[in-house]
Amino acid sequence: MELLNEIWQTARRNKLRTGLTGFAVAWGIFMLIVLLGAGNGLINANMTQMNRFLSNSMVVYGGETSMPYQGMQEGRWINLKARDIDISSEEFQTVIDEVGAQYRTSGMVSNGQQYLTGSIAGVYPNHIKIDKVEMLQGRFINTIDINGKRKVLVISNKQAKELKTHVGQYVKVGNFAFKIVGIYKEQENGRADMFSAYSTIKSIYGAKTDDAGRIEFTFHGLETEGDNEAFEKEYRQRINTAHQAHPDDESAIWLWNRYTQNLQMQKGIGIIRTALWVVGLFTLLSGIVGVSNIMLITVKERTHEFGIRKAIGAKPWSILKLIIIESIIITTIFGYIGMILGIAANEYMDATLGHTKVDAGLFKATMFLDPTVGLDVCFEATMVMIIAGTIAGLIPAFKASRIRPIEALRAD
Repeated sequence: MELLNEIWQTARRNKLRTGLTGFAVAWGIFMLIVLLGAGNGLINANMTQMNRFLSNSMVVYGGETSMPYQGMQEGRWINLKARDIDISSEEFQTVIDEVGAQYRTSGMVSNGQQYLTGSIAGVYPNHIKIDKVEMLQGRFINTIDINGKRKVLVISNKQAKELKTHVGQYVKVGNFAFKIVGIYKEQENGRADMFSAYSTIKSIYGAKTDDAGRIEFTFHGLETEGDNEAFEKEYRQRINTAHQAHPDDESAIWLWNRYTQNLQMQKGIGIIRTALWVVGLFTLLSGIVGVSNIMLITVKERTHEFGIRKAIGAKPWSILKLIIIESIIITTIFGYIGMILGIAANEYMDATLGHTKVDAGLFKATMFLDPTVGLDVCFEATMVMIIAGTIAGLIPAFKASRIRPIEALRAD
């Protein structure tokens, strides 16, 4: 308590200087918390977009060849075929779990006087897991629908409201009657499809073409970027060969590997967080320099006092401790003021800009979500303040501890 009281008396004698120095520390911590909060807002919004899909899943699209092969010129369009679905499920069983496909068309769906036009996707039952479709009522497409080519339809809650229909009711898709078997929750940041059985949509709208649409599947065991690149290369070569395209032609088919995309996103997030910490710490550096300066001035003003203390037996360590603790206390108190103000600013951003959506016409995207910091960041900031206070007090403390009594008394 004596030590704290001594530090308090010193601060009271130099209110303005202590206040201005403390402001620099508070500003540094404030900027650090605000920068990390804003960065988290952008990161959280992007993670929400990424979490719309199952991470260990892949979608395969047809493409256009970019390399000549076996006498055929580049620029040839490649449509995926039914045999590619079989190749995926039969020849890559060690990696691929469930294989499905999408065949898309667009059409008008009507219920009496109510109607809407939109995309109708014929899918396999595994699509609900791959695209994380959240059912609100009824069920999704199942194997019986696929095998029986049932005319069933799963629509979004907004589409159900627009058509004024419900589960169990029939609606018209073109000239065919489809039964509504399920209603799912429409995501505001994506395009709302209507889903039916792959075999049904393919037989009605794609019977005259061998185009199988897109292939989608889940996989396992590909833990690193290297594993994923090796698998993609092997898979691409096999499908390319089946279409007489050059095995190394990366444009013949397109692979959307969500796992690799997630890995790259995680790497990007790590870089952003590191950059924000670096910028914040450099801002805090000005405060540390300020605290160090005020402690040097304090040591100079108290040279006579320290000389007397050492003359009556004070150890250098006791003077060293006094200066360092005073530095830590100034840094910590003003640092916490900056931290509280930073948290308040983040809460204000969350209340005003948080959950802001950009409407791009076809979709809405959340650009800023939950721009706040967690307890872990507060703990890390506390440690930064203690370390910064110690560093700021080290040079003045060593200078004070090395004062010789005789020189200190002459200085007065």
